[in-house]
Amino acid sequence: MMTSVWAEKALLASGWAENVRVEIDQNGLIVSIETDQPSSGHKTGILLPAPANCHSHAFQRAMAGLTEKRGPNTSDSFWTWRQLMFRFLDRLTPDHVEAIAAFMQMEMLEAGYSANVEFHYLHHQPGGVPYANLAEMAERIAAASATTGMGLTLLPVHYQYGGCDKRPLGPGQIRFGNTLDRYTELHAKSAEAIAHLPADSRIGVAPHSLRAIAIEDLAHHAELAGDNPLHMHLAEQIAEVEEIEAAHGKRPVELVLEKMELNERRCFIHCTQMLPHETEGLARSGAIAGLCPITESSLGDGIFDGVRWFENGGAIAIGSDLEHPHLAVGRTQNTRLLATAA
Repeated sequence: MMTSVWAEKALLASGWAENVRVEIDQNGLIVSIETDQPSSGHKTGILLPAPANCHSHAFQRAMAGLTEKRGPNTSDSFWTWRQLMFRFLDRLTPDHVEAIAAFMQMEMLEAGYSANVEFHYLHHQPGGVPYANLAEMAERIAAASATTGMGLTLLPVHYQYGGCDKRPLGPGQIRFGNTLDRYTELHAKSAEAIAHLPADSRIGVAPHSLRAIAIEDLAHHAELAGDNPLHMHLAEQIAEVEEIEAAHGKRPVELVLEKMELNERRCFIHCTQMLPHETEGLARSGAIAGLCPITESSLGDGIFDGVRWFENGGAIAIGSDLEHPHLAVGRTQNTRLLATAA
């Protein structure tokens, strides 16, 4: 059975068109788009492409409201938020994670998203012992997508160290941790976990950040990703940039420009703390800047240099990141972050 949607106006790849009929198959995939068609089927005024949420951590949806206290004397920051998040996740079971992910995806669908890119790093039991099924938590994210019908790109995260000195993970991080070999196994099992989902589901690779993995392992991550997406946090916090520069003699963007082969399948999240030459170089590389306006405006860490980025041919994607996925679409155009590019 086919579903037909007719719109007075629709934004197509070629630009705005009128009297547009879209045919959708039983799997929810568009099979044809025709312009100048008579009214039929489901009718609407304006039809726009649905966005994908390029960066999400599903479990964090359930901690909304536990942080970011209002008032002149608040000492809230990324780092205080992070400590509460570590305490919160120690209470979560696989059943919790599946339920939270399904609820969050439902909210995304209501907000107009069609697909979610899940930067998935909650892998193990409290205390860091793996579940009997190494990909237990990945399977729960996939199960949520099967329930809601939302498109999924699953990015199992490699998180190995507590900092650039390769110190062990602390108590709050221990559920994330994997050696490179175990991460490779987790990635393979996560690919199996989404095999029953629709054909547009994807598996990708996500080295968490240059603080949490060994620089020399980036080549392995790239090989593991192949033509699939590779996402990584990059240059979010001043303290992060300073730690990486102290350890490696270069800033994080300078390192990835030197050591990684970049293209449109590589997405770097936040990219807030960049110098002009880094913004220009990364934009010209073809890599995507994954911007999370809610997080970046809330934390007040800085403003993405949108003008310079777009002047150098850069492309962006928008993610919800923390706690409020249903707000990201509606508030994107109201943030200072993108206003700089207007």
